[in-house]
Amino acid sequence: MDVKIVDVALKAKVSPTTVSRVLNNNPLVKPKTREKVLRVIEELHYVPHAAAKNLRQQRTMTIGIIVPDVRVSYYTDVVKGIQTKAYAEKYKIVICDTNNDRVIESEYLKLLSDRSVDGMILVASMLTNQEVQEMVDRGYAVGIIGRSIQNSKVLNVHTDNVQSAKEAVNHLIEQGHRDIAFLSGYPNAMDSYDRLEGYIKALKEHEIPFNPSYVENGNFNETGGYEAIRRLWEKGLQFTAVFSANDEMALGVYRACQERGIAIPRELAIVGVDNDRVSQYLSPTLSTVNQPKFQMGYKLAEKMINRLNDEDYEQERVTVLESELIVRQSSVRK
Repeated sequence: MDVKIVDVALKAKVSPTTVSRVLNNNPLVKPKTREKVLRVIEELHYVPHAAAKNLRQQRTMTIGIIVPDVRVSYYTDVVKGIQTKAYAEKYKIVICDTNNDRVIESEYLKLLSDRSVDGMILVASMLTNQEVQEMVDRGYAVGIIGRSIQNSKVLNVHTDNVQSAKEAVNHLIEQGHRDIAFLSGYPNAMDSYDRLEGYIKALKEHEIPFNPSYVENGNFNETGGYEAIRRLWEKGLQFTAVFSANDEMALGVYRACQERGIAIPRELAIVGVDNDRVSQYLSPTLSTVNQPKFQMGYKLAEKMINRLNDEDYEQERVTVLESELIVRQSSVRK
């Protein structure tokens, strides 16, 4: 059997980079980790190929970032956080925009996994937990932003989307609304599912029946939000408030209301998510859940670089940052 460096990494429960550093007597490796890796190398009778060994010694000092749509300000701010920390540590970044296409995301992942980058950061990824696990099993450093994932090797930074959605919908209910529509993001987006869960839980806690007809997909962009709210109206539904899973879709709701002469918030209250820069300049100003977007990117990049450099390898894998409901004019009844 041809034992590879990835096999050693898997059995020793470290990264292939760590195995390579052990083989090259790199002083960054902790003594305890070095002993464990050497023990596994002996057990598996691993013999490094000279050419492959030389190749593995080369670091690209590059981190790949896969995002659904760089035009959406949420992703722009997250990437800015990653970039700021990466550049400070002399790392470069490669940004891959999937255009909300799961097939394209998988293709980019394969492209980045040819060792052209040292680590990969997935922002609001549509990949399944199993697909992420497969990347980890192959020895790659992987981090995820905006979604919780149960994997002991995947670095993770996110907010509690379920709880923040509950707070947003509770606020609308406290304003006297019972017929509340929900605009979800694109299909397979885990953060969108979490916000839907929070929406349903808030309704249940107030004994308001959940009606699936009140849910429409707006694909996390302005045009999608505009079309989603129009579809809700075309159903003939009577609702007085909308919880939008992000501010971009809320912008589309504003445009549709303006066309129909619907007054916000007197006739339709709106709450978004993300606290995009434009939200405070809309008329009326948009109530929204503030997401620490820049900090999420910065923190994940910090974790990734620490792992790549073998600094504090046993660091806390998951970081949950707090979000905050910002109540402005769009949701408050006068």
